[in-house]
Amino acid sequence: MRHAICSVSFTALVLSASTAMAQQQTLYVAGYGGTFEQIMREKVIPPFEQAHDVRVEYVAGNSTDSLAKLQAQSGNQQIDVAILDDGPMYQAIELGFCAPIAGLDKSNLFEQAAFPDDKAVATGIIATGLFYNDDYFEEQGWEAPTSWNDLKDPKYKGMIVIPPINNTYGLHTLIQFARLNGGSEKDIESGFTTMIDEVNDNVLAYEPSPGKMTELFQSGQAVLGVWGSSRVQALADTGFPATFVYPEEGAVTLLASACPIAKESASPLASEFVKSLVTPEVQKIMAVDYGYGPVDKRVEVPAELAATMPTGERIAKMYNADWVTINENREDWTKRWNREVER
Repeated sequence: MRHAICSVSFTALVLSASTAMAQQQTLYVAGYGGTFEQIMREKVIPPFEQAHDVRVEYVAGNSTDSLAKLQAQSGNQQIDVAILDDGPMYQAIELGFCAPIAGLDKSNLFEQAAFPDDKAVATGIIATGLFYNDDYFEEQGWEAPTSWNDLKDPKYKGMIVIPPINNTYGLHTLIQFARLNGGSEKDIESGFTTMIDEVNDNVLAYEPSPGKMTELFQSGQAVLGVWGSSRVQALADTGFPATFVYPEEGAVTLLASACPIAKESASPLASEFVKSLVTPEVQKIMAVDYGYGPVDKRVEVPAELAATMPTGERIAKMYNADWVTINENREDWTKRWNREVER
């Protein structure tokens, strides 16, 4: 009899909890994994949940993964907010997945943060460049890398890691080699030729996972690579001797960005969450803890971080990719990369 009473009580408790959860709105946010996800879960999401009485479910994945989810869910979107690199974000906007950000105040944001019709906003500025194991280079008596062309040096054979083309860092690498050899986004051939004939033999792995990238460096298998300034900052913050390099030919601008997803009965909290990412408070967190260059002009960056962070005059020297041309050709480039580069 006691068992029956306990069972009834437990059932009532579950139903009560379910009713309470049903009353509390849930916001689904798709964004990057790794250290970014950790910071979001620990420092960004909890204050937002408390302020808006909402539960935020975070769905981790790289930009390509998140864009694929939006495409798969077309017409029945489950995601409320997408955090993507600028290239995939332009694709998401073109495909009609992003809604205008309600009430976005851009008066304190850098011009680079704006997207057409306010259908997205940049939340952080990252530089794509080189990074290396400082201790290993010192042990070998090697000079620090200074150029994209250092990736062609045969002394690094089997010791370089570059993300694949479906990752913005890998795409930037291809574009830079095209530009360094007289080409551009509109003439990519020399980029592929350089990757295939001069870089490929030096590459240990075309690695998309931030966690695996970190492992390859920490295990000593890789000593030089292409990555974002914020990713390298996060690795260096663990105590690993990782140093980021702005190549002499220029680093490439990467904008982390966010948009509310366009769908029926969209929650107004989607726009509120996006806007929260560009507040000075969150911008400071992402600058200090993750290495993002702030998009809000009011955020002061500590001097020790400004030494490597994309800020001020350094931003003006970075190359801004032609995403209209890239997105027109990316599918074909990806097929070719998979066939000829990562063969």
